[in-house]
Amino acid sequence: MVNRELISPKSIVVVGGSNNIHKPGGRLVRNLLEGHYKGDLYVVNAKESDVQGLKCYHSVSDIPDTELAIISIPSHSCLEVVEILAQQKQVKAFIIISAGFGEETHEGAIIEDKILKVINDAGASLIGPNCIGLMNTHYHGVFTRPIPEFHEKGVDFISSSGGTALFIIESALMKGLRFSSVWSVGNSKQLGVEDILEYMDRNFNPATDSHIKMLYIEQIKDPDKLLHHAASLIRKGCRITAIKAGSTESGKRAASSHTGAIASSDSAVEALFRKAGIVRCFSREELTTVACIFTLKEVKGKNCAIVTHAGGPAVMLADALSKGRLNVPNLNGPIAEELKSKLYPGAAVGNPIDIIGTGTPEHLATAIDYCEHRFEDIDLMMVIFGSPGLVKLYDAYEVLHKKMEECSKPIFPVLPSIVTAGPEVQSFIKKGHVNFSDEVTLGTALARVINTPKPAGTDIQLYGVDVPEVRRIIDRLPDEGFLKPEDTRLLLKAANIPLVDELVSTDKEELLQFAHTVKYPVVAKVVGPVHKSDIGGVALNIRSDEHLCIEYDRMMKLPGVTGIMVQPMLKGTELFLGAKYEDKFGHIVFCGLGGIFVEVLKDVTYGLAPLSYDETFSMIHALRGYPIIKGTRGQRGIDEQLYADLIVRLSTLLRFAKEIKEMDINPLLATERGIFAVDARIRVEK
Repeated sequence: MVNRELISPKSIVVVGGSNNIHKPGGRLVRNLLEGHYKGDLYVVNAKESDVQGLKCYHSVSDIPDTELAIISIPSHSCLEVVEILAQQKQVKAFIIISAGFGEETHEGAIIEDKILKVINDAGASLIGPNCIGLMNTHYHGVFTRPIPEFHEKGVDFISSSGGTALFIIESALMKGLRFSSVWSVGNSKQLGVEDILEYMDRNFNPATDSHIKMLYIEQIKDPDKLLHHAASLIRKGCRITAIKAGSTESGKRAASSHTGAIASSDSAVEALFRKAGIVRCFSREELTTVACIFTLKEVKGKNCAIVTHAGGPAVMLADALSKGRLNVPNLNGPIAEELKSKLYPGAAVGNPIDIIGTGTPEHLATAIDYCEHRFEDIDLMMVIFGSPGLVKLYDAYEVLHKKMEECSKPIFPVLPSIVTAGPEVQSFIKKGHVNFSDEVTLGTALARVINTPKPAGTDIQLYGVDVPEVRRIIDRLPDEGFLKPEDTRLLLKAANIPLVDELVSTDKEELLQFAHTVKYPVVAKVVGPVHKSDIGGVALNIRSDEHLCIEYDRMMKLPGVTGIMVQPMLKGTELFLGAKYEDKFGHIVFCGLGGIFVEVLKDVTYGLAPLSYDETFSMIHALRGYPIIKGTRGQRGIDEQLYADLIVRLSTLLRFAKEIKEMDINPLLATERGIFAVDARIRVEK
């Protein structure tokens, strides 16, 4: 649990504090003193009598009752110290800096477990062990540097790794980002990232608390808790961005289907973040850039204006925005010509708006005013202004400062001259602004923010899925293994997913009669083997009885074949739909284009079942192949609403059929008459 003594202690003891500021205990004391901690501060060190001007106690038994203990001594000595502090000195919060516990040895893990029991029995909080500590607006309980500027409306930052937290803080400070709190949870023996978020959610005060949360996560121990509290905070008006490190596939996974080959722990993380509304990042620069974006006025559209005095950066920014599916609309017509008349000859206004290197602060103000008031289609502005050596940057940045305060549309400052114009940039930042010194990183990060969906709703809807029938089918199935085609069809039918006509049989005459009924051309596929295509178990465009008989005779001789399936040969766009059960996370749903797009290019997006329509459309739109779904180059697109219906129904089916561990529908064929499941496999495990 997180308590008041951990957040805002009235007294702190540093166990292992010293006069040597190059050691953790010494630096801890120095940081607390330099941070102007206002409570009572005690130091314990058996070898010292005075530590940095403070009275030093030789034993924790000698100190007065204390609220928070920060411990920086060898791990083998920690248990005894914790017992005395918790049982005799009324300590209700512990930060254990020391390493050498469960992260290193089995013996260390045993000590760690004993420490946790003592702290839990005392009803106290624990951060660590093996962490850098905790710092906020009340105290700086860390042994490291840098110490950022703290402000109640700054960023709350929670990190699994202390060292990584420092590098992220360095990146943030360069941009002018301020902090409200920094939590390093280390081994997370009692309190992990999810627990800190839970505390922030349950105690959130919109008037006084930070609305921005930044996370660096190495292990998600409780996905449900993370999902619930992150989504809850976002619904309350917060913005959250996160890195999940270590997301590559660990261990071997049996590629028993397309879904099995695609699925990985990373897909579960992607789906969880999407459902919660967390903006996912993959680097320190992206993370801090997204957090800086959160400090500005909220973006309410995708149409961007770029105001610059240097063409190259503007072009690179426009490319980054376009790749992120944001718009840099062409500005033309009378209003654009009017703006051009107010700038120096040679200026361009088509977007980017290039006021050229000789442009003045007044020209910058004019361009911003036109974007704010005259160009109605513009939703946001990005201003690139470095040091051309021809204007006073203090004047230009003062204009930018005032416009950012006045304008209703958000303005993103890109001030790249952090070396040649260092004082001017710092002066701008000290007014409470952030700076995006790299335009491409900004464009990429902004696209991540805008393309991240809002948290999914929690209402349970069935969307036409016959849940009682689903359960009847599941309950009578075998305990494990791939389902027979007829059982697969029954489940999909119960989920209201349209199926292509088909017949499975070992009777050649029966198959021929079916082919006459549905009319040639038809498709023949083997039943039994997992990868039909790999053994020549699929024959397309069969147009006669003779051809069907030849394929039947050939396929029945293939290894593992238990029957032949015949379907009408439909024409349309091949889609893909699948799901995989991930421990702790639940079912991850995959969608994408079928065929080569899923098998080779792995162009799929992920969602965590059950899915809302908002989540589903976000998944569809995030596909690289989305232009094909939408319709491109004269090709007719597919019915997006119908595709979304099927994805939502499948996710609802999975909610009530946790025994399904893996499935895919490939292809799901989009035709002029509708979308039909052509081939599907389902594996259950009870």
